[in-house]
Amino acid sequence: MKSLVLAEKPSVARELARVLGCNQKHKSYMEGNQYIVTWALGHLIELKMPEHYDPKYKTWNLEDLPIIPPKMGLLVMKQTNHQFRAIESLAKRKDINECIIATDAGREGELVARWILEKIRWNKPLKRLWISSQTDKAIKDGFKQLKPGKQFEDLYHSAVCRAEADWLIGLNVTRALTTKYKDPLSAGRVQTPTLALVLEREQQIQSFVPKEYWTIRAEIGPLSTDWERDNEKRIFDKAKAETIQSKVNGKKAVLDKIDRKKKSEPQPLPYDLTELQRDANKRFGFSAKKTSSVLQRLYEQYKLVTYPRTDSRYLTTDMINTMTDRLHAMASGYKEEVRPLLATKGTVLAKRVFNNEKVTDHHAIIPTEQRLNLSELDSDERKLYDIIARRFLALFLPAYEYETIQATFKVEGETFTTKETNVIDLGFKKVLGKEEIEKLTTGLQKLSQGQSFTVKSSSINQKWTEPPQRYSEADVLSQMEKFGLGTPATRAEIIERLVETEVVERQSGRFHPTKKGKQLIDLVNDELKSPELTAKWEQELEKISKGKADPKVFLQRIRRQTEQLVSEIKKSEKSYRAHNLTGSRCPECNEFLKERNTKEGKILVCSSPECSFRKRKDPKLSNRRCPQCHKKMEIHNGKAGMYFQCRRCNVVEKAEDKKKAVNKKEAQKLVQKYTPKEDFGTSLGDLLKQALKNQD
Repeated sequence: MKSLVLAEKPSVARELARVLGCNQKHKSYMEGNQYIVTWALGHLIELKMPEHYDPKYKTWNLEDLPIIPPKMGLLVMKQTNHQFRAIESLAKRKDINECIIATDAGREGELVARWILEKIRWNKPLKRLWISSQTDKAIKDGFKQLKPGKQFEDLYHSAVCRAEADWLIGLNVTRALTTKYKDPLSAGRVQTPTLALVLEREQQIQSFVPKEYWTIRAEIGPLSTDWERDNEKRIFDKAKAETIQSKVNGKKAVLDKIDRKKKSEPQPLPYDLTELQRDANKRFGFSAKKTSSVLQRLYEQYKLVTYPRTDSRYLTTDMINTMTDRLHAMASGYKEEVRPLLATKGTVLAKRVFNNEKVTDHHAIIPTEQRLNLSELDSDERKLYDIIARRFLALFLPAYEYETIQATFKVEGETFTTKETNVIDLGFKKVLGKEEIEKLTTGLQKLSQGQSFTVKSSSINQKWTEPPQRYSEADVLSQMEKFGLGTPATRAEIIERLVETEVVERQSGRFHPTKKGKQLIDLVNDELKSPELTAKWEQELEKISKGKADPKVFLQRIRRQTEQLVSEIKKSEKSYRAHNLTGSRCPECNEFLKERNTKEGKILVCSSPECSFRKRKDPKLSNRRCPQCHKKMEIHNGKAGMYFQCRRCNVVEKAEDKKKAVNKKEAQKLVQKYTPKEDFGTSLGDLLKQALKNQD
């Protein structure tokens, strides 16, 4: 008898099949003596859409809302139907006696597999592969320690609750707002409170009134000092600042107090996904989505890091014995850093990192035992791997130790202070590669209490208080984490959704709300934009995944909430004006046209929901560069055929009929298309020749 192994993607399935010795390759699965490995293509099953319950829902009408099916149904996705049918026929094979779920080890991965199994009515034994890295060793060990499928029932229920809650609230509120205000207005359980946080910061900036203040700097002996009173260095009265300055100029300064404090900073814990996204945004300007996709490649393709979608920054105690192997694997790229650590047999000095109670489904993101080959990685992959690796290496080094020395001078009853930091032991900062080493200054080392100096000179500096900055992506992630909005796995896509629906814009790495976003927040129910309420929902989902809350009760509450939210929108008397209406009329129905930003430039669309008129506002840009200014040229179709134009330089070039080179991806597709079972060579040329011969 054989086991059916269900992976989430073909790439992961190929790796599992290789390790399990499944060498017989078929179109939709790979088979060996003991295992048959097949795959989903992400989600193969989705929740039915409203029109599947009743065709009238194809047309959006406010009167039809809320749409709350008594029981949510499942539907096989059209575009991946072939793969579902393949899994279904495999499941019916008499020589298969169990299924092993090998999708991503998380809430979403559980849902991918369980919905497929539910749809094919699987009733044989079920096991779960639960691994935190994709290395051969991790896969082999995982298959030796398969867990009973029943252990993950609660995780599945939690995933279903999240999917159904997002469908009920997101779909109904979006339809209600869109139909009432006749403009595409998207709202959701997590995206709306996230937008509210961006708007709240914008209101703080707009209502901010700058205040003028002054600071006083005095040169006392060899030191630069600042005036201070009750821990405040700002003076909001110019006359007062001038009085103090004239009072102390040229006067005697006595060293009243000198404070020396030895301090220690512990090693930072390894990354969880949100912290890594924040750091990559601050250092490299990566969006959360970009960090996720680069990280997924490091995990899945190169097998260099452990499971990415984790919310823990701790490791389990059984990993202590793996530390030396991980250091050896990294050695090729970090010789100098790793050598002294191997000399101490890979002893981790940050003992607090090993804490079983603080590891949920997965431990922190750290390097695996897979041998590192830096030359395989592109620039972005190297950057991300480097900060993960250095954060890991920091665990083996001592804490950072330093001394702060603060001197307080008295001059004519006024206080002036100066501070200095001296490094005692750089500790873990030796490997982090980002901190500037504090300069060793010895100005305060030689001073002692009671010494007196003359105030050589003093100066007044005029400044203004500044408003808070708009949120960067790192700030939005911090706020989402603080309020428990979304999960580490979903936060990046929520941020992208806000940008796509044109309620926020990225400008110089910071989020600016648009006119549409500002109006949308005014229209949305107070309950839906409250971060605290959404955080409660997320906590409830977490409890369901641990078997500590009832999924039925949660979904009943979501249904009641959906009814209430739609009812509020229907009764609302608020008004809305589309932010992107132009003065131009639609040539088909005479309604006003709206301007939309798309990846291919600006387009004009009719504002009437019944009319489908759309046209490009700006000419399409080609990949052809202007020979003078090197900007992308517009592409046009004229009487003489296609041509390229750069308006700025007035350059026009005719498009030439060139044979398009086949790129690597296209070549692979053609190879797969024309590969029969006979072995007659695997080069693209051989395959095409054979295909032509077969046609003859």
